[in-house]
Amino acid sequence: MTTDTHQHPFLKRLLIWRVKHISERNFILILSGVLGIASGLAALVMRSFTHFIQWVLDQNLAQQITYGFYFVLPVIGFTLVYILKRYVIRKDVNQGIPSILYAVAHQKGIMKRYQSYASLITAPITIGFGGSVGLEGPMVVTGAGISSNLSRFFHINQSNRMLLLACACAGALAAIFKIPIAAILFAIEVFGLDLTLSSLLPLLISSLCGIFTSYFFFGSEVLIPMQITRAFSLQGIPFYIALGVVGGLMSAYFMFVNEHINRFFNKLGTPWKRILIGGAVLGLLIFVMPPLYGEGHEIINNLKEGHPERSLTSEVFAWDLSNPWVIIALLAFLSFVKVIATTVTLSAGGVGGIFSPMLFMGGVMGNCFARIINESPILGYKAALPNFTLVGMTALMAGVLHAPLTAVFLIAEVTGGYSLLVPAMLTAAVSYSVARYFNQFSIYTTELGRRGELISQNKDQSILTLMDFKDVVEHNFVPVYTDMKLREVVYEVVRNSSRNIYPVLDRETHRLEGIILLDNIRHLIFETDYYDKIPALELMQKPPAVVQYGKDKMSTVMDKFQQTGAWNLPVVKDGIYCGFISKSKLLSIYRRKLIFFTQ
Repeated sequence: MTTDTHQHPFLKRLLIWRVKHISERNFILILSGVLGIASGLAALVMRSFTHFIQWVLDQNLAQQITYGFYFVLPVIGFTLVYILKRYVIRKDVNQGIPSILYAVAHQKGIMKRYQSYASLITAPITIGFGGSVGLEGPMVVTGAGISSNLSRFFHINQSNRMLLLACACAGALAAIFKIPIAAILFAIEVFGLDLTLSSLLPLLISSLCGIFTSYFFFGSEVLIPMQITRAFSLQGIPFYIALGVVGGLMSAYFMFVNEHINRFFNKLGTPWKRILIGGAVLGLLIFVMPPLYGEGHEIINNLKEGHPERSLTSEVFAWDLSNPWVIIALLAFLSFVKVIATTVTLSAGGVGGIFSPMLFMGGVMGNCFARIINESPILGYKAALPNFTLVGMTALMAGVLHAPLTAVFLIAEVTGGYSLLVPAMLTAAVSYSVARYFNQFSIYTTELGRRGELISQNKDQSILTLMDFKDVVEHNFVPVYTDMKLREVVYEVVRNSSRNIYPVLDRETHRLEGIILLDNIRHLIFETDYYDKIPALELMQKPPAVVQYGKDKMSTVMDKFQQTGAWNLPVVKDGIYCGFISKSKLLSIYRRKLIFFTQ
């Protein structure tokens, strides 16, 4: 929303009335509730559209034609999404939570208008035609897009704009899973918010409004209904620890496969190559293993109820599902290939999130792990399938998303109690520790984290990330050119400059050759005999360090000041002089950002 209020008197009066009668604090609370409802409605529309497409294709068309139709569905879906992005939306639809974190790190929480509706169309088509991804990420992006544009319309400042993005995230997850507390914790862990009253209350309101909207339209129906019939016992501790280790290793595998498949598809030239190759690979995987079709919540529900044969039955392969080890092998295979199907879907041009696939993979992994225990009498322990299915989800969420608190409370809220809280905490802690050994960042934050552009709970790093180069680079430095003599330096530069440092540039290319300090030439200013004898190149010295515009992070600039002890450092872009950064201005802006950030 970039509505010009000067052209709309009513909107201008509305904004003035809001400023006069509603405090900023109360208005944020109102907007957080609005965003919770908007996120809930977005979830309703997106899920209903997805189910309609799946009903048409999966339950009608595909069954009436041939089972092999599943093989071509993904290619059709990717093609439709590409046409929509290219000719209707005319923008690339960025993927899930990383696109929000990118907006926070690079665009001060500002998202484009199309991001509030693009995923509503493209994600259901992707999943309805067999894409092995989830709706949660697109729902969150839709809510965040609405949040960002509402914030811009009402001229909300940057810190509150970021808080409202987190509110949209909490509202969307609460509406999808009916997990208000876990949704709040997810927003806090992913966006790096401080757990204070100023942030907690808007998140709480947004989460509650999201879940109320979900109850209004969906009733008490939940995606993953769970009923715990067997309580936790101390005898199971070693097995939950082992599940945590397996979960951490599977999380590392998830990250590894995701990165390498993305890298492969990025090397492909045209979008059509990605569509054809990705569609063929995904179609083959679905043809071999039908549970990979769509989000896959059904198999989780079948596994926890002890009926894997309802999902693993194949019309192509005559699996002997009466053999428990065949079921174990199929579940293990399914767990390993789910991340391949998910990454191929996204890399080929589909739109979706990784939240549901991660829960799918974790639940299948936990169920498979429990079945291995139960088929090994020597271990002397009978694992409850629902318990390990749920805790397996916890393990993978903690390892892949680096959100252990969210994982623990999600299980508590899904099960309607805290009977699995202890094993969930134990497994999440172990899985998170193992996963962190292999990957410092979560799947959402990998790219931003590697570039040092991630807004996190490290306040120093976050403030430096929020600082813009253009705000700290100063340009009021009079340059010295390499063909000058001391006379020109004194009369044309020193006399006309209020600074005590001068960049030395090549007159034609404006490349930085060095610097001249006033203190180093002060004794020569009164030696007029040398005015026409000493060239500028003899007065020049190398700068203690050079800042690379667009390449150096602000934390790197801080390190250069600390290492050199300098008060001014030149800034260049591809060797061309841009200006100077002074330590005093840098620290001054840092202080203002710190005050703003903490408020």
